[in-house]
Amino acid sequence: MTNMQKIVLASSRDIPFNNLVLSQSNVRRVKAGISVDELAESIARRGLIQSLHVRPVIGEDGAETGKFEVPAGGRRFRALELLVKQKRLAKTAPVPCIVSVADDGVLIDEVSLAENIERAPLHPLDQFRAFRAMREKGMTEEAIAAAFFVDVKVVKQRLRLVTVAPELLEVYAEDGMTLEQLMAFTISGDHARQAQVWEAVKNSWSKEPYQIRRMLTETAVRASDKRARFLGLDAYEVAGGFVLRDLFQQDDGGWLQDPVLLERLVGEKLKAEAEAIAAEGWKWIEVAVGFPYGHTMGLRELLGTTVDLTDEERATREAIRDEYDRLEAEYSEADDLPEEVDLRLGEIERILGAFDSRPMAFDPEQVGRAGAFVSIDSDGTLLIERGFVRPEDELREVPAGVESEDGPDENAPMDADHGASHSSVINMGGETRPTEDEEDEGDAIKPLPERLVIELTAHRTLALRDAVANNPRIAMTALLHKLAIDCFVSRASGAAIEATVREIHLPAQSADLADSFPAQNIDARHVAWRSDMPLGQGDEVLWDWLHALDEASRQALLAHCLSFGVNALYERPNPYSGMGISQHGLDRRLREADRLARTTRLDLVEAGWKPTVANYLGRVTKSRILEAVREGAGAQAVELIAHLKKGDMAREAERLLDGSGWLPEPLRLDDLDVGTQAVTEDVSVELPAFLAEDDEVQPDDEEERQHLIAAE
Repeated sequence: MTNMQKIVLASSRDIPFNNLVLSQSNVRRVKAGISVDELAESIARRGLIQSLHVRPVIGEDGAETGKFEVPAGGRRFRALELLVKQKRLAKTAPVPCIVSVADDGVLIDEVSLAENIERAPLHPLDQFRAFRAMREKGMTEEAIAAAFFVDVKVVKQRLRLVTVAPELLEVYAEDGMTLEQLMAFTISGDHARQAQVWEAVKNSWSKEPYQIRRMLTETAVRASDKRARFLGLDAYEVAGGFVLRDLFQQDDGGWLQDPVLLERLVGEKLKAEAEAIAAEGWKWIEVAVGFPYGHTMGLRELLGTTVDLTDEERATREAIRDEYDRLEAEYSEADDLPEEVDLRLGEIERILGAFDSRPMAFDPEQVGRAGAFVSIDSDGTLLIERGFVRPEDELREVPAGVESEDGPDENAPMDADHGASHSSVINMGGETRPTEDEEDEGDAIKPLPERLVIELTAHRTLALRDAVANNPRIAMTALLHKLAIDCFVSRASGAAIEATVREIHLPAQSADLADSFPAQNIDARHVAWRSDMPLGQGDEVLWDWLHALDEASRQALLAHCLSFGVNALYERPNPYSGMGISQHGLDRRLREADRLARTTRLDLVEAGWKPTVANYLGRVTKSRILEAVREGAGAQAVELIAHLKKGDMAREAERLLDGSGWLPEPLRLDDLDVGTQAVTEDVSVELPAFLAEDDEVQPDDEEERQHLIAAE
């Protein structure tokens, strides 16, 4: 039996640095990884962790020269060289080296290549856990970042990754999920919920980070929500609320995880604000997170006087205006404003706006019969609407010498104590309405729900009002048309002029109607005209003011007033009595509304309407959703979402239709086909990454198909 020759490993020894030279056979040519500077700092901090691999340099006579070349460890050599140049390391400092035999038959190039490719990279999870271990042993996040030459944010992100549920970390360690998916799970600290979401998505097609984040935050409230902005995150967190934050993506402040706590705190803050307002003596205070558009309809608004500025406030306002004018003049020729100047101009505009919107003073006797609305504006600020009188609180005129049947003090002014009484009604309901998530019972496309049609036509009515108000010539034509019909078709009696405008109430409306572009435009225009008009000074004063207006202003005011009478609402016809509208009358109303829309070139897409889960997609059947996606995004998009449950389908459809310009039937003009240009089959549709990849990951075997079926 022959004896197997034993392997003899190369010896190690310390060699002075000035006896080392970099081998020209080192395979590393391309810079990769941390820089030589960073490596030098690491060696200075921790020492040389890994020895250099060297070979003796042989002279022409075949003898060793005393020099050693470095085929493996070139970056470490350059880092040591840098420390020598910086005089932080002596030229003759001993360097730990592994010395191989010069004539062992192994090419020096082979040694260099093997040293680089046989190195097993550290799994990212091991790195994350190492950071956690250092943190637990007392190192700060800043110290860890400095030690490894990374930003503190990177350390925070990696520490956050190891807070994910241990079972999910094991899935990641076994390559069962991607790093991006793991990052998505960090948005929630609830391990049970994390595991639940992973079980729901791991065998489905839609398990992209976007989907995971959405499922983990579906019961949370965004920090950008007006309720959260009104309350403030600090107050929410002090009360024990937790804010979910995403360290890996822009999250607009995060998500508030306890909506019940948020609602309670917001309600308490609104109630406190209402009690402060009630101390002014109002008879009633209505409190809500948000009121529907037109909530003051039928109420008389008191005409107050603006509280005068103090001398100090007036001086401050003038100084601010002067600064604004100076900055405007200084940068009038600049293409782009410096950031600090832009910020200052915005700040000045907010300050001046506060001066212009200062409180109104009202007659104390009127205050005792009127009330106020307290709510949250769209930007999260407190919105107080003072001075509205209900019809039942109006003074009734009693002829002189006749005593009221209700008693002598029915119309008497309230005393101070009575005037201070009020009822604070906190009504947090009605802001939003849950949508039904029922599944289809068949494939037939069912008619749209009646309430949904009414809500959609409310959007159209408001947008059409705005369009008419912005087109004085068309408004004049519409008015003349009505007057001509009244004059030549029927005769009216009982008044000098029967041409009137009656503001049309919107009985059903979606939660976002009050914040829509047309609503904001109409309200701003109404406030502007109201502030200019001499109201409360008698009809003669108002007549003279109107008569003195220039022609353009007269037409603009006419258009604005007439627009309140625009009615494009669908309502159920009543064929059995004189109450309500007949089918013939409804057809005529919608026909005339179409004519107005065509003439004003109304575009509901430009007016800000787009399909969402709340205003359409979550309110219709799956067949309707698929029909909308087919028209707006193409047949390819339909195939990608057809397998989803209704709730998921509606959410994905909202994203696919964003920016498409698609409109449902009640908002379309058939002849103009506004926003309804269906995507043809041969048009390439850009889809989100996680949907676009679906076709590439189709299951190849029956077992996988069964998994997908089960996931549905």
